[in-house]
Amino acid sequence: MKIKIQKVSGSILYVILAISLVIVGLFFFGGEDPNPLVPDMSQPVYTDPLIYLMYALLIVAIIITLIAAVYQFVMNFIDSPKDAIRSLVGIIVLVGILIVTWAAGSDQALVMPAYDGTENVPFWLKLTDMFLYTIYIMMAVLTLLILGFGIAKKFK
Repeated sequence: MKIKIQKVSGSILYVILAISLVIVGLFFFGGEDPNPLVPDMSQPVYTDPLIYLMYALLIVAIIITLIAAVYQFVMNFIDSPKDAIRSLVGIIVLVGILIVTWAAGSDQALVMPAYDGTENVPFWLKLTDMFLYTIYIMMAVLTLLILGFGIAKKFK
């Protein structure tokens, strides 16, 4: 069973890699838009397909992560309800960080030449800041954990 799953996941990985390489190749070598949105700035012709690919990969990753997390929680809850509830601490901390970084985000509109969209409003600005600050915090914690575990391993 494990070999079959590895073959399927490996095949899916190669398909995603091939699609990504084609779209990235088109993005970098497909030419530039003769009528860019912002004058005096180059805009690759295949920007939209690259953005849509990133959206699709993000959505697939989120769905798979949520399904795996729910499955693992249910399996842990069957074996040990106390440990399963304890595993929710990480999610609670993450929600707390998201709340704090939302509050820290700026709602001041950005000055962007030739932009007439509707996303330069306080909600989207605070949401973007929330995600950026959360990423910064998570990267800092990750770096500290890597260093801490590396140092702790030297003393064992």
